[in-house]
This record gives sequence, C-alpha cells and structure tokens, in this order.
Amino acid sequence: MSLELPRKPRLLNTKHNKLAIVASKYNEVYSDALVDNVIDELSHHLPQARVDLVRVPGAFEIPLAIKALLELEQPVCAIALGVIIRGETPHADLIARTVTDSLQQLALHYGTPVIHEVLLVADEAQAHNRCLGDESNRGVEAARTAASMVEIFSELDRGGSLRMQPKNA
Repeated sequence: MSLELPRKPRLLNTKHNKLAIVASKYNEVYSDALVDNVIDELSHHLPQARVDLVRVPGAFEIPLAIKALLELEQPVCAIALGVIIRGETPHADLIARTVTDSLQQLALHYGTPVIHEVLLVADEAQAHNRCLGDESNRGVEAARTAASMVEIFSELDRGGSLRMQPKNA
C-alpha cells in the first residue's frame, strides 16, 4: 500500500452527477473521520455534485447497501467506507475478504466505479493514522480516486452509453 496520495484531479463540471457514500457505523470515530474527509475533499474536486450518504451497521452490510443504491439511484460513483480492526480471531479477515470481493463484483456488474476504502487495520494506531492523520488519509484518497474515476468515465462516455445494464440473474 502506497503512502502517497493520488494526484488531485482537475475540477469537473459535475452539475448532474450524483455520488453515493456508504459508510459503516462500526468503529464510528474512524468511519466518521473517513466520511468527513471524503466530503470535504469532494467539495474541492466535484463542487456541484450531489453526494448521498447512507450509514449501515457494519462493514458486512456495505455491499448490499451499495447494490441497492446502484439499482435505485444510479450514482456515477459509489464510495465504500469503514474500518475493521483485527482481533484475535480470523473474523476480521473473513469480513474484509467478503466485502472486497462483493464490492469488485458490484463494480463490474453495474459498470460503475466503486471506491473501496473499507480498511482492515492491525490496531487502533493504524486506524488513527489512516482516518485521522494527514499523511496517508484514506478519506482524502477515496475522494480523489472517486473524482478521477468520474473524470475518466465522463471522458469514456461522451455519448452517454457507457453505463452497463446489469444482467438479470
């Protein structure tokens, strides 16, 4: 994992763009900091975008909420935020893997960028550095990545036909 933040994307005219953030309430101090940092950074790069925030109980619930938003609201980008702190059992690793796999499948299925900042950290010190710190703040990174993906997808989709229609299962 790089400690360097992505470059700042150029300012985009995003008057009609809608983004969605789905954030876990679990480890609330850290997840709230991620949300605040994402919203603050997005305001600089996508100032006219509408940003909807949905809070879910834990990281495991994030993919289902994102799926619902992709189907109902059709945002141009979804951002998943949460903090999983490892304990003495493999539970955290199982949750993190499931969330990661689910988020990737949603992005591919719906053809919509899903920014993954559901952090798996060893301890609260790591959570503090990544959520409340300035050097490797993952909220800032998530916002910059989202803005970059919105820019890339808007350039790819000048004709308005890029959004994939999900396959009926």
